[in-house]
Amino acid sequence: MAWFVYLIECVDGSLYTGIAVNVDARYAAHACGKGARYTRAHPPARLLARFAYADRSAASKAEYAIKQLSPAAKRALCASGAPPPPPAYSAQQQCNADCPTQAALPAACPEAHAHWKL
Repeated sequence: MAWFVYLIECVDGSLYTGIAVNVDARYAAHACGKGARYTRAHPPARLLARFAYADRSAASKAEYAIKQLSPAAKRALCASGAPPPPPAYSAQQQCNADCPTQAALPAACPEAHAHWKL
């Protein structure tokens, strides 16, 4: 079953990003005040874009990546109509599985791992 990432422009000009299986039904829920808390305070004006993904996991990762973008970059993404590329792996995920210090060090300490592919 396909999952979608969708972007909504709110009446105040702000943008909301979410995921759903049925974007039309989810937009209707946002429009009647039964969607996310954000869209209850910032009612939707229009649906800007929707991007299809194979499963919920892929849609959630894309949603996260989109939420990291600036509003201008989100609008450019919507205008392009092309789905965003998959997010890059973090240095923590690229660390060798046999690294003896990986479990002992916090993820915010990449300097200790000279073999990380940054």
